[in-house]
Amino acid sequence: MKAFTKISAVALIAAMSIATAFAQEAKHGEHATHGMAAAQAGHGSAHAGHQGDAVEMTDGEVKKADKEAGKITLRHGELKNLGMGAMTMVFRVKDPAMLTQVKAGDKVKFVAERVNGAFTVVQLVPAK
Repeated sequence: MKAFTKISAVALIAAMSIATAFAQEAKHGEHATHGMAAAQAGHGSAHAGHQGDAVEMTDGEVKKADKEAGKITLRHGELKNLGMGAMTMVFRVKDPAMLTQVKAGDKVKFVAERVNGAFTVVQLVPAK
């Protein structure tokens, strides 16, 4: 009877390990797909840059400005250069001084880019 219990415990641990590995792989796959879309979008914007086209500013609304962390949460429209639809998300900011210009509820125009793998606001101006 003890042998059966030990075998059951080993089988249970093995099954849990396999399930965890599959879950991590699935999660990694989602990030890879998102990264691939962003990379493809980045390639497109780099190509457009060669033609003299500037990245257009996107409308957004500040949900939170975290000066200590150097991050801003924005509800925004489509980010064509990053291949993203409208959503609310947290961005790093290129210059923490940008966060002194805005507060929650403010309407803004901004440009975001992928900088060292992180989505980063590189230009931010209050909307008129």
